[in-house]
Amino acid sequence: MHLDEDIDYEEWDKQAWKSERIELDSIGIDIGSSTSHLIISSLVLRRRGREYYSGYTVVERQILYKSPILLTPYINDNYTIDAGKLEEFISAAYAEAGLTPDTIDSGAVITTGEAARKDNAANIINLFAEQAGKFVCATAGPTLEAVLAAHGSGAVKKSLAHHVGSDGNSRHPVILNVDIGGGTTKIALVHEGKIIETSVVDVGSRSVAWDESNILTRIEQSAHAVAADLGFTLEAGKEITNEQKEKLARKLTQALFTLIRREPLCPIVSKLMVTSPLSFGGPIDFVTYSGGVSEYIYGNEHGDYGDLGNLLGDYIRAANEHLDFKVEEARQGIRATVIGASQYTVQVSGSTIFISDMDVLPIRNLPVISISATGKQLQESAISASITKELDLMGIERDTQPVAVSVRWDQEPRFDIIETFLKGLEAGLHISIENKLPIVTIFDKDVANLVGEELQRRLGGNNTIICVDSIDIKGLNFVDIGRPLPDTKAVPVTVKLLVFC
Repeated sequence: MHLDEDIDYEEWDKQAWKSERIELDSIGIDIGSSTSHLIISSLVLRRRGREYYSGYTVVERQILYKSPILLTPYINDNYTIDAGKLEEFISAAYAEAGLTPDTIDSGAVITTGEAARKDNAANIINLFAEQAGKFVCATAGPTLEAVLAAHGSGAVKKSLAHHVGSDGNSRHPVILNVDIGGGTTKIALVHEGKIIETSVVDVGSRSVAWDESNILTRIEQSAHAVAADLGFTLEAGKEITNEQKEKLARKLTQALFTLIRREPLCPIVSKLMVTSPLSFGGPIDFVTYSGGVSEYIYGNEHGDYGDLGNLLGDYIRAANEHLDFKVEEARQGIRATVIGASQYTVQVSGSTIFISDMDVLPIRNLPVISISATGKQLQESAISASITKELDLMGIERDTQPVAVSVRWDQEPRFDIIETFLKGLEAGLHISIENKLPIVTIFDKDVANLVGEELQRRLGGNNTIICVDSIDIKGLNFVDIGRPLPDTKAVPVTVKLLVFC
C-alpha cells in the first residue's frame, strides 16, 4: 500500500482518536421540597464501535464535586421558593468547585416533590437553565420522580443482576425502590432493568417543620390530615410537642408500610395517596431506600433539622424487621434524583423524513417515550397501551406538553401495517391530537416519510407532523430537532440522555 508523503499520518491518527472520544463536564441540580443540592461530574463518551453512525455512549464517569445539602429556602408563606438564596447557593457551589457556568458543557435542573408544586417552580428552573448553559429543564411530576429515583438509586441497574430466590433458582430480582423525601414518598417496582409500576404518597420528613423552640414553621396538608386522624390540630406559630412528633412519625410510617406490604388502604392512607397504590401482586425480592430519609434509615445521618427525618428513620428501620423481603442499601441515598448530566448525542435523520411545517423547527427539550412496534407487539391496542403507560411514567401533561414517540420498528412498510400502527398511535395520543399539539415520532428504521404522509392525511392537517428516522434512542431522554441542513433534507437530532451519578 502506498502512503501519501504529504499527509502527517501520526497527526491524522490523533485527530481520528479525538473524533472517537468526547470529554465533558456536566452538572445536575435538584431543587426538592426539603433539600437542594448539586453534583458536577466529568464524563467520557466514546463512539459505539460498529454502530459509529448512531452516536456516543458514556464509558467513564467521575464525580468532581458534591455540594453541601441546603434546606430549600422559602419565602415566609412557604408557597414561594426563595430564588435569591438559591442563586447564592449555586454561585457559591461553582466557586467552591473552582468552575464557572461557562466551563460546564451540559446538565439538568429539576424541581421535585412539594417544591415542584410551589408557585414559582417553573421560573426557578428556567432561571438556572439560563445561568448554567445547555440544560435539560424539568419539573418532575410524582411518577417521573419515582422513575428518576429508581434509576439514580441504582435499583434499575441492580435489577439486571442475577439473584437466587427463595426457591433456590437464579433470576433477575424484583426490587421495590422507596424514595422518601421532604414532602412525598415515591415507590417504584423494578424488574429486568424496567420500571414496572410506580406509586406516590404524601409521606415526607418535612410534612411539618419547627424552629429551635419547637414552634411550627411549616405544615403541609398531609400533616393536617394525619393530625386530625390522631385527634389533635396543628397551627403555624404554635408549639408542637414531642408526643405529637412521635405520633405523626409513627402514623406516617404505618401509612407507608401499608403500601410497601400492599395491604388494603384505610381512610387516612387513601387521603394521603397522590397516585394509585401498586397493583402488582407477585413476590418482591428486596427493598431499597433512597431520598433524604434513607440517610437516617441506613445510619448515615443523625442530625436534627427541625423535621420528622430522624423519627421516620427510626420507625422505618424498626418496621423493616417485620418485612417478608430483605432490605439492601441503595447506591445513592439523598442524591438519587440528582441528574449527573445531559449527554448530548448528535445524530442526523436523512432524506426519508416527513415534516409538515418547517417553521416549527428548531424544537427543543421534547421528552421522549419509547415503544416497540415489533412482531406481535404491532397491534392497535398494544401500541395505545404502551404509549399510555409511558406517558404516565413520565408524568406528561397530555394537553400541554408535546412528546416525541421513539419507535422500534421491524415491520414491512405495507399500508395495512402502517395503518394499524397509526390507529394505536392516535388512540394513545388522542389528547395531544385534540389539543392540536405537534405529533413527533422517531423511528430506528427508514419509514418516517411513509408514516408521516399517512398520519397527516388521517389528521386532516390539524396538527404539525414531525417524523424522523434512522435515530437510535434508548432510556430516559429529551431531544432537540434542528432546522434542515444546507443543501439537504436531513435534520440534526440532538439526543439528551439523562445520566445518573
